[in-house]
Amino acid sequence: MTRIGHSDLDVFPLNLGGNTFGWTSDQDTSFAVLDAFVVAGGDFIDTSDSYMASIPGNSGGESETVLGQWLAARGRRDDVVLATKVSRHPDFLGLAPDNIARAAEASLQRLQTDHIDLYYAHYDDPSVPLEETLGAFDSLVRDGKVRYLGISNYSPERISEWLSICEANNFAKPIALQPHYSLVVREPFESTLRPLAEKFDLGVMPYWALASGFLTGKYRTQADVDGAARSRIVDGYFTTEGLAVVDELAIIAVTRGMEIATVALAWTRQQSTVVAPIASARVHGQLDALIASVDLELSDAELHRLDTVSALVTTN
Repeated sequence: MTRIGHSDLDVFPLNLGGNTFGWTSDQDTSFAVLDAFVVAGGDFIDTSDSYMASIPGNSGGESETVLGQWLAARGRRDDVVLATKVSRHPDFLGLAPDNIARAAEASLQRLQTDHIDLYYAHYDDPSVPLEETLGAFDSLVRDGKVRYLGISNYSPERISEWLSICEANNFAKPIALQPHYSLVVREPFESTLRPLAEKFDLGVMPYWALASGFLTGKYRTQADVDGAARSRIVDGYFTTEGLAVVDELAIIAVTRGMEIATVALAWTRQQSTVVAPIASARVHGQLDALIASVDLELSDAELHRLDTVSALVTTN
């Protein structure tokens, strides 16, 4: 287990992504994934109020709804650390104080719970004074509806401003940072965001830690990419340099008797400030490779090999 920042949240070092729930995983499949995750010792689940509003036929909140149904059916609320986000739901866009309050209430209803353990600002909203946004988040903490706060997709300058405002106003300080980070997208996290995580004691939960499936080795030819649910995203990684990373992962995976995804997540987990990489499983059978990464300790030589080949990747 790993502690998040200065909080008392001690979590499994793999954060199960809920973006597939209500999208590529129907309710029964989602329940099976969640059941298997907690049986394996997992207790940390990440979602957003906007998942998956972008899918035709969805309106947003589908993932939270499935999670809430699972929590109610299984009676597991006290057994999990639940993270969700605000600012991108079509009905609750932005970070104005009244919007944050209404969005939080909607998330609580969908999740069928009276509190959110970790509540992220999903994306910055420059149209609202940051002090007003943080005041609204602080009110949620003081009211007991949110235990801790997190930051996702903010610039280094805005993160520093966030902490300064908290200090000046005695607002609840964030404990977590959720950046885009993986073996094929190492910047800007390593040069500009990780130093802030170290300075402000922010536990890091990288999203797209498997690069939307690219770092599982499932996309080795253009034919593999064409027609995939995440083809638009994966296309950005499908380069000579990106494939070289997958090749190196495959060599280590064979030597270790592990899956490629297991090695990729282990590399991410072993990076400074990282608490728990976020990875999702569309079906129950994909979980084993993810869970195995928690106990895999790559050697210094293996880490160096992956550092070297991934440094050549220029995707962002």
